[in-house]
Amino acid sequence: MTVGAVYPGTFDPFTRGHEDLVRRAAVIFDKVVVAIATSPGKTPLFSLEERVGLATKVLQSVEGVIVTGYEGLTVDFARNNDLQAIIRGLRAVSDFEYEFQLATMNRHLTEQIETVFLTPTENFTFVSSSLVREVAQFGGDISSFVRPHVAVALKTKFGN
Repeated sequence: MTVGAVYPGTFDPFTRGHEDLVRRAAVIFDKVVVAIATSPGKTPLFSLEERVGLATKVLQSVEGVIVTGYEGLTVDFARNNDLQAIIRGLRAVSDFEYEFQLATMNRHLTEQIETVFLTPTENFTFVSSSLVREVAQFGGDISSFVRPHVAVALKTKFGN
């Protein structure tokens, strides 16, 4: 039996911390689907197509990983794609309460899909997409937080 997982998120932009979690999840699961949310409640810097493209390029060499966009409930996406787990990243204790509530709600919606928490490698614990965007907006060095093509895309968006 193939065991698959979904790693959902907005990924605006896809960081080295995200990449770290995907690479480690790909060792645990036979198939990992990076599901990039349309995020209608947010105003992403990059379009869905751009976010999918950036993440696809980062992960192109990782076996068993697929990148796609989606909308709707993550548990529905997982169920419709025969995935048994939802991967969530925990960077700090401050993430835990929200992630715990989300996992509990998902379990309420379906008991067939488990949530698995992964913590990033130590040097990525403080990296978030919003911080990377802010540093990039003001012309700061983001090269250790994102792949070069993502850094170029951010610089282009901010015109610096």
